[in-house]
Amino acid sequence: MRHTLREAWSGLRRNLSMTLAVIVTMWVSLTLFGGGLLGAQQVELLKGRWYDKIEISVFLCVDDSKGSNCEPGQGATEAQRQAIRTVLETNPEVATVYYENKAEVWSDFQRVYKDSPVLADMTADMMQDNFRVKLKNPEQYEGVVSAVAGLSGVQAVQDLRQYLNPLFEWLNVAKWTTIGLSLLLLLAAALQIATTIRMAAFSRRRELGIMRLVGASNWYIMLPFLLESLVAALGGALFACASLAALQKFLIIDKAQPSLKSVEWIGWSHVGVAMLGVIAVGVVLSIVPTLIATRKYLRV
Repeated sequence: MRHTLREAWSGLRRNLSMTLAVIVTMWVSLTLFGGGLLGAQQVELLKGRWYDKIEISVFLCVDDSKGSNCEPGQGATEAQRQAIRTVLETNPEVATVYYENKAEVWSDFQRVYKDSPVLADMTADMMQDNFRVKLKNPEQYEGVVSAVAGLSGVQAVQDLRQYLNPLFEWLNVAKWTTIGLSLLLLLAAALQIATTIRMAAFSRRRELGIMRLVGASNWYIMLPFLLESLVAALGGALFACASLAALQKFLIIDKAQPSLKSVEWIGWSHVGVAMLGVIAVGVVLSIVPTLIATRKYLRV
């Protein structure tokens, strides 16, 4: 084992410039790959919070509402609320109906904007009560919208998907673009590793041939080269993990969360998942090219 470690260390010193190039390439590519994984998790969180749970929101009139279904200076009456609820609950396309009164809206508003100066200018009476409607088939929303849009006491009907779909489409494009770029860089890193190991094996081809003739196993011959590539790959992976941690701390926790408190952001558990993916990919990209590059020199 001591001989193997000594040979691996000697190989790293001989090919120091190539090793550093591999580390940097792996660092950049794995950081982009990890960023793509974090982006995918963030999109799923947003979908779970905004898209999957609430399909349609029916906002009721308040005292200062403007609209053809609202009486000037008068909010929706209890009779109008019951009529709207009845229309929604009897609609065959509706799965569930949830009514959120002004007190509940005000409570959520206070929680989200507890540190914002805008809270001082708002009161519970200014909040807009609403019905949240989940559909059996999210694609069949037009019938529900048309059924309640003209009812007295309805100020607006909002299908959140028409606003969220473009956002999620762009987020998905950004996610897959990042992952695609990272895969190209990972391919470049794999080629660099293969080239580095091939050069190291070529420079020691006589020694490897003698070892093979005297009965050294393939594993014994390959192990120093595997250790060289693992050191380079894990070095890049560790830098990538540090970059992901810095991204979470300085961009998400320090910047994004205080600015957009109503958004559910990824946490350290999601970063941990991305780090495991980064390390796993790094290990695979170090082993496979090494096995391919050294195969030629394992023949007697």
